[in-house]
Amino acid sequence: MLRIAIQSKGRLFEETMELLEEAGIKLNNKKRTLLVPVSGFDVEILFLRDDDIPQAVATGVADVGIVGENEFVEKNEDAVIVKRLGFSKCRLSLAIPKDEDYKGLEWFSGKKIATSYPYILENFLSENSIKSEIHVISGSVEIAPSIGLADGIFDIVSSGSTLVSNRLKEVAVVMKSEALLISNKELTDNKKQILDELIFRINSVQKAEGKKYILLNAPNENLDEIIKLLPGMKSPTVLPLAETGWSSIHSVIAEKEFWEIIGKLKSFGAEGILVIPIEKMIL
Repeated sequence: MLRIAIQSKGRLFEETMELLEEAGIKLNNKKRTLLVPVSGFDVEILFLRDDDIPQAVATGVADVGIVGENEFVEKNEDAVIVKRLGFSKCRLSLAIPKDEDYKGLEWFSGKKIATSYPYILENFLSENSIKSEIHVISGSVEIAPSIGLADGIFDIVSSGSTLVSNRLKEVAVVMKSEALLISNKELTDNKKQILDELIFRINSVQKAEGKKYILLNAPNENLDEIIKLLPGMKSPTVLPLAETGWSSIHSVIAEKEFWEIIGKLKSFGAEGILVIPIEKMIL
């Protein structure tokens, strides 16, 4: 049994659960408890606070975990990154009051900075030879300058709307963050096999993202040009139609290229074009 620690609430929880469900990992209990078994796969889910997940994985309370890179780096626990998951992207940035005249990192010399990430901030300031006073708070970091608690802040930024609403401006990005799959260093062979299967399922789901399956009929005289437009995973499938001189072509295209390719296909005489979403992609 592989135990997976995930965040108990918030944006990362929602995106993690969506990924796991797409990978065929469905919870047995509709009512969520701390530890929940899974149907049809030899894993169980442990719900924790995001900042507890790195330690839980490092100490073996959980075998693997899905956690934000910001928390993994901040906690500096002895676990390993197995896979970058590419969602819940954000950044850790320094921000100051909107009306301040900022000309560089030296602005922070001698200043007080409020943050929930003292380890990352201290390392960054040290690397840049900046001496500041770090004031650690656990929440609502963005209000610290307005109430006189700090001169600036170091916090997570996604859209930047929270900074704007608190009359702050982002002046330096210290690190970028995304969801990570992390693992304990001492997994048994059996748990490694289950983890490999989990990674295989996740890869299959993610490879299908942004892809469409396309079917069309085309005149044989233009097959070469159409095949160049539709490389697919290896090459398109071409099947003869009952009508002489025509073939059916099946392939995979990137959604972002969809309309450009469709226009070119039509110019080569393609007809009956069907575009179907791809749920999983096994390579």
